Amino acid sequence: MPTVNTVLGPVETGDMGFTLSHEHLATNAAGILRTFPELIDRPGIIEQAKDTLKEAYDEGLRTIIDVSTIDLGRDVEMMKEVSQATGVKIVAATGNHLAVPRPFIDLTPDVIADLYVREIEVGIEGTGVKAGIIKVASDAGGVTEAQEIVLRAAGQACVRTGIRISTHTWSPDRVGEQQVRILKEEGVDMNLVYVGHSNDDTDMGYLLGLLDQGVWLGLDRFPGGRRANTPLWEERTQLTKNLIDAGRADRIMLSHDHSVPKARFGAAVQEERYRYNPDGYNFITRNVLPRLRELGVSEETVQQIMVDNPRRFFGG
Repeated sequence: MPTVNTVLGPVETGDMGFTLSHEHLATNAAGILRTFPELIDRPGIIEQAKDTLKEAYDEGLRTIIDVSTIDLGRDVEMMKEVSQATGVKIVAATGNHLAVPRPFIDLTPDVIADLYVREIEVGIEGTGVKAGIIKVASDAGGVTEAQEIVLRAAGQACVRTGIRISTHTWSPDRVGEQQVRILKEEGVDMNLVYVGHSNDDTDMGYLLGLLDQGVWLGLDRFPGGRRANTPLWEERTQLTKNLIDAGRADRIMLSHDHSVPKARFGAAVQEERYRYNPDGYNFITRNVLPRLRELGVSEETVQQIMVDNPRRFFGG
């Protein structure tokens, strides 16, 4: 059976179980933990991550895809400790987020691709932890020149290794279409591409068009509404139902884009984040899936979206 790299080593995709496809333990910025450690309550983050993921494990969660990259303060040793303590499998990412490192702008995509391949085949930062997914990002206004270099590098690394790509997008600007075009130019099989944050808008024409290109859709911002004029969770859940009714349940995955509140905020903002999502990694389990069932979605389809689709995405 195919395997996927986790922070504790490769696991068979058939053992992934109930999977959240786009999450974070903690997000910061590159170098902060080393340079200004007093700004990061790392022990507190670990304690909180253990508590919340253990609670989620007890309610059925088995795997998260942690798409934190170097420029999001990726900490694979933290991921290992939390995974060992909770039983939740964690897949770590190579690639880059929106803040493309300045030196990359002067490099060709093949040079950057070599870096990603090293993190996939050798390991991350000398830890031996191998990346199981490649993260890329573009946002409002579309793909920038620097982000295109990273996209092409990710595409080349995907072609060389077969490791899947997860994208951050801004669906109101139809950014996924630009990403797909660039990745296709690099020869990427669209079955290996997950276009994330596809529920920040409810344009079915855009989403069905992406699916017709052969990609997977990440409906991975629940509860939603944190960015202005984006749907709240009820409308996002209805969008999920609309895609199911359109016969596309076999190409969608659900997640939160959640991170532990202690990760980078003071007490006041932590409290606000708890009010925004008091259920953390359990919001979908406790709110979205029950609402889908109320809307007539079968248990078989829920299983397909939360278990079978991630297994198929990573396993081929």
